[in-house]
Amino acid sequence: MDEFIAVFQKREDMLWETIWEHLQVSLTSLIIAVLIAVPLGLILTRYTRVAEPVIGLSAIMQTIPSLAVLAFLIPFFGIGTTPAIIALTAYGLLPILRNTYTGIKEVDPALKEAATGMGMNSLRRLTKIELPIAMPVIMAGIRTSMVLIVGTTTIAALIGAGGLGELILLGIDQGADLNLILLGAIPAALLAIFLDGILRGFERISKRAGFKSFVALLIAAILVVSSPLFFTSANKADLTIGGKLGSEPAILINMYKLLIEDATDLNVELEPGLGKTAFVFSALKNGSIDIYPEFTGTAIVTHLEEEAQSNQKQEVYQQAKQGMKNKYGMAFLKPMQFNNTYAVATTQELAQQHNLKTIGDLNSIEDEITAGFTLEFKNRKDGYVGMQEIYNLDIAEVKSMEPGIREKALSNGEVDVIDAYATASYMEKLNLVTLEDPENLFPPYQGAPLLRQETLEKHPELDDILNQLGGKITDEQMRQMNYQVDYEGKSPETIARNYLKNQGLLDN
Repeated sequence: MDEFIAVFQKREDMLWETIWEHLQVSLTSLIIAVLIAVPLGLILTRYTRVAEPVIGLSAIMQTIPSLAVLAFLIPFFGIGTTPAIIALTAYGLLPILRNTYTGIKEVDPALKEAATGMGMNSLRRLTKIELPIAMPVIMAGIRTSMVLIVGTTTIAALIGAGGLGELILLGIDQGADLNLILLGAIPAALLAIFLDGILRGFERISKRAGFKSFVALLIAAILVVSSPLFFTSANKADLTIGGKLGSEPAILINMYKLLIEDATDLNVELEPGLGKTAFVFSALKNGSIDIYPEFTGTAIVTHLEEEAQSNQKQEVYQQAKQGMKNKYGMAFLKPMQFNNTYAVATTQELAQQHNLKTIGDLNSIEDEITAGFTLEFKNRKDGYVGMQEIYNLDIAEVKSMEPGIREKALSNGEVDVIDAYATASYMEKLNLVTLEDPENLFPPYQGAPLLRQETLEKHPELDDILNQLGGKITDEQMRQMNYQVDYEGKSPETIARNYLKNQGLLDN
C-alpha cells in the first residue's frame, strides 16, 4: 500500500488529467451513440421487417476486436480522439438500440389500441404513450452502454486518445508495474460505477418524468463534454510530435519540443505512447503527427522492406534517408550517436550454464527453452524470422508479449530468452547477457527525426534545430536517461531538459 500511495503522489497530476480525458471521450461517445441508436430504434418499431437484421448488424460490430477497429480507422481518421470516439460509439450502439426497440414493442397493446381509438396518429401515440412508458427500459440500455464504453476507452490510449489507459500502458511498459496499472485500472472502474449510479438515478426519475429525464440527461452530458471550450484556449499546435511506447521515445520528443520552442515561435504539441511502429508511421503518413523519432534499421527493414546493404552506421543511414525520400517523400534528419539495435538477451545463469555467447549457441538448447518476443520482433526479418533463416533456429516455444512484460517474464523464469534493445534501462537493472550477432542479422538502429518533406519545406528551420542532436547521446547516456524515467519516476520532460542544458543546447 505504501508503494501505491507513493506512485499516486508522484503521478497525481497525470491521474487527474487522464480521468478528465477518459470522461470526455466516454461521454462524447455515449452522446453520439444515444443520438443514433434511440431514433433508429424508434424507426425500427415501425418497420419490424428490417429490425432484426439491423440489430444483428450492431451485434456483429460488437464482436470485432476493439484494437482491430482502431487500426482500421487510423488510415481514414488519423490518431487521437476522433477514431477512438467512432470505435466506442460503434461499441455502445447495441444495448441502446435493442432496449429502445424492446421497450417500445413491449408497451401494452391495449394502451396502443386505446390511443388509436382516441384519434392519435402514430407519431402522437409514440410521444404521448409509448415513449414515456418505455423510458426506464431505454435508460437501462444507456446504462449498459455507458459501462461498456468506459471500460473499452482504456484501449484508446494506444492511438493517442488519452484517458486512464495511458497509466495502464505505462505500467505494462515499465516491467508490468502493478502499482501503475492499478492507478489506471481502479479509477476506470470507479468512474464506471459513478456514472452508472448517476444513470440509475435518471432511470428512476424516468418512471415519473418520462421523456423529460432523457432530455435532461443529454443536456447534462453535453454540458460536461463542451465545458473545455469555455475554459481552455483555442490555440492550435503548429507542429505535433509523436512517439512510440516507452521512455526513450518520450524523452526524445521532449527534446525536439524544447529545441523547437526555444528557437522559434512555433507551438508544439506532444503525442507520446502512440503504440507500435505501424501505428506511429501511419499517423505520420496521414498527417496526424508531423515528426517522430525513428530508427535507421527500422526504416530499411520495416518501411522500405529491404535488407541493409551494410553494417556501417553511416551507410545504413544514407540508405534509409534516400529510401524514405524516394518511396514516401519523407525527410530523415541526422541520426544521434546511440545505436538502439535489437539484441537477444538472457540471464547470467543460463548463459553460464550452457556456455551461451552467440545467438547461434541457442541451437544446442532450442528444444528446451521458451522465448518471450514482442509481436513485432517475432514477425520481422530483422527479428525471429531472420534468426530462423540465418541461425537455423527453431525454438521449442515462442510466446508473444508486450515489451514491458517480457523482462518481467525473464526475471521470473517464465521465459529463457527475450528480444531486447541495447539502450533499454532493464538491461542494466537485470544485468542481462547480450548474445553476440556474428552474422550481423541486426543492422544499426540509430534514432533520428523523421518527418514529411512538406513539413520541412514549410518549416525549413527544423533542419538546423533538430540536427543539433546529430551525433549526440551515447548508448550509456540513453540507458541512464531511460533508467531515470522507468525506475526513478522522473518525467521525460525533466530528463530531456537536463540533458539539453548540460550539452549547452538550451539556456533554461
